[in-house]
Amino acid sequence: MNKYIVVNQPEKWNFSIDNITVISAQDYLTNPKYSLLKNARIFNLCKDYSYQSKGYYVSLLAEARGHLPIPTTKNIVDLKALKLVRIVSDEFDDVIQQSLKNIKSQDFTLSIYFGQNVAQKYKNLSALFYKHFQVPFLRVNFNHTTKWNIQSIKAISEAEIPVEHISSVREFANQYFAKKRYDTAKVTNYDFDLAILVNPNDPAPPSNPKALKKFIEIAEKMNIYAEIIEPKDLSRLSSFDALFLRQSTEVNNEAYMFARKAQQEGIAIIDYPDAILKCCNKVYMAEAMNNANISTPKTVIVHSNNRNAVLEQTGLPCVLKAPDSTFSFGVKKAKTKDEYNALVTEMLKESDLIIAQEFCPSDYDWRIGIIDNKPFYACKYYMAKDHWQIYNWKATDKNDQDGDADCLPIEDVPKSVIDIALKSAKLMGLGLYGIDIKVVDGKLMVIEINDNPNIDFGVEDAHYGDLVYTEILSALKKRLE
Repeated sequence: MNKYIVVNQPEKWNFSIDNITVISAQDYLTNPKYSLLKNARIFNLCKDYSYQSKGYYVSLLAEARGHLPIPTTKNIVDLKALKLVRIVSDEFDDVIQQSLKNIKSQDFTLSIYFGQNVAQKYKNLSALFYKHFQVPFLRVNFNHTTKWNIQSIKAISEAEIPVEHISSVREFANQYFAKKRYDTAKVTNYDFDLAILVNPNDPAPPSNPKALKKFIEIAEKMNIYAEIIEPKDLSRLSSFDALFLRQSTEVNNEAYMFARKAQQEGIAIIDYPDAILKCCNKVYMAEAMNNANISTPKTVIVHSNNRNAVLEQTGLPCVLKAPDSTFSFGVKKAKTKDEYNALVTEMLKESDLIIAQEFCPSDYDWRIGIIDNKPFYACKYYMAKDHWQIYNWKATDKNDQDGDADCLPIEDVPKSVIDIALKSAKLMGLGLYGIDIKVVDGKLMVIEINDNPNIDFGVEDAHYGDLVYTEILSALKKRLE
């Protein structure tokens, strides 16, 4: 397997490691040759992993390309959720207290380089933190009150390593990069109470109240206890055996935190944190579908270097998407070059990479619901009144905010539509997905792969009825078994 160390400035990289190539983050993100690599492991040592930074995108696109990144995007997001970090740290509190019991001061900083510390006595504690968070350079700050508590956990850059540690770090690096396998945290499964996460303030909830009531009724018939919980109930999650997300998912909201905690505790989930990370980012989706040769509208990943050449490929009008846009939020249409430039300037302030697509108008989009690689409902979603999208959040009349929908039997859907939907869902792994597909001039194009898709009473269940709910609950039950 080819190994690459990705850093912000290779010329400042102080280590020389045999059989490993050091490249810049910019090169990895924008040079087409890296998207074509096979069997590559990517060691992401960027100085910043914050959401939508270059460091974040190195790991995200590595996953989209089928490369094996360390850290993964999941590891990166874990570090940012301080509440989650503290919950997780409780799991190895005994090791923390034992390892630090002889320290006399009130504060202690543990620097972890490739899973090791320069002091041998902190070997076990360092390995434990590394195994859980998978970040090559990690700094953990502790404070002692009645016992040792974690104050913060953060990734650090090579520039933050003290000079006196450099020789040890170089030795750790050589040991680390010589390995053929890299430890990952294991996930186990349990059994039978279901939490359904709902946010009462969700602007675009994925299930209406009647659908939520249906889930609870049918769960009871299947001998599953189901209860609606809210974001404030994170501390209660451990008392459940399964979690079903019915709150809009974003990387930075409670839904991801709930899913990640559920995964770490071995609770069965729909949907997995990986699905949220992948589906919530249009940049990942574009790269993954391109690599899988799945037909989409002409799509360009836009960054500061190529923004002036994009319209040559997409033409006008051009659809611009923020990486984490959902339910048509953060999706804009540029009709002119001036509109394009203004929107791109504004959107690149929020993210180093955004998406541009050719505009492909149609009367409706197919939505194929897939659970664990099986289609289980099919809808035609029509555009909102006098609008180019399914949702028009600016409509003054609430009834005009979304278009009509027809639900029909799977066997009445063209086989080519089902086939491309299944192929797309497989990119994301097992889970619950809604695949949006357009047919333009007889050509199929995948518009989006949605995690956490709508299951609304009277819409997605209009043809198959209770079976739609049963399929999802059965998938959770299988995870438990």
